[in-house]
Amino acid sequence: MQFASLGSGSKGNATLVKTARACLLIDCGFSMREALTRLERLDCEPEAISAILVTHEHGDHVRGVGPLARRYGIPVWTSRGTASGSVLGKLPEHHYLDVHEELQIGDIAVHSFPVPHDAREPCQFVFQQDAGKRLGILTDTGSITAHIEEKLSACDALLLECNHDAEMLSNGPYPLSLKQRVASRLGHLSNAQAAELLSRLDVSRLQTLVVAHLSEQNNTPEHARAALAAVLDCEPDWIQVADQAAGFDWYQI
Repeated sequence: MQFASLGSGSKGNATLVKTARACLLIDCGFSMREALTRLERLDCEPEAISAILVTHEHGDHVRGVGPLARRYGIPVWTSRGTASGSVLGKLPEHHYLDVHEELQIGDIAVHSFPVPHDAREPCQFVFQQDAGKRLGILTDTGSITAHIEEKLSACDALLLECNHDAEMLSNGPYPLSLKQRVASRLGHLSNAQAAELLSRLDVSRLQTLVVAHLSEQNNTPEHARAALAAVLDCEPDWIQVADQAAGFDWYQI
């Protein structure tokens, strides 16, 4: 199983998960033109995408979902809550996720799970290949639950939100109302919260860790890496960063 990012941050998010029998796009917060450019950078033809899975209806996650799905006839999976609050428009094939049941697409088992975020029915995912490799993705989450801990334990790779440094957010340029939203239990994970989650997980199988959804105003890669490296007792440079402009290239797990 491989995974890569088209980009990650408040200006747009999209992640690819690929095996020999399936290629999944998780979210598409870029215009179709931009998404196609970024897919080309990763040598991924849009016709090869088996399905688009949507975490929630915010624009930085769904902007390109409808246009891409309509142009290339790609099935889209969302929760019912996300569908009710989204601007996806008419889709060629729309399926509803049950966030407590497994979905099989090709040789990938998709385990969705609910998360606390200020959206209608947000979810995140763990992907498991037939051979047993597990990739966990967690972004756009304001607080940690026991269910999240259970789902993300014993993964071979993790894409983990480190949205903000609490001190930088507090002293940063955002208006007070936005600072409160970001830091709320329905907002985004801070570096410290992500580190606390990591400390509770079974990381015995962890081969790759990528920090994602970094705020350009309220965080730095150095802050995020340092927080997580302290938990794992590893060199900060071992931890990878999903960039807003460039995402990241393919990782094999």
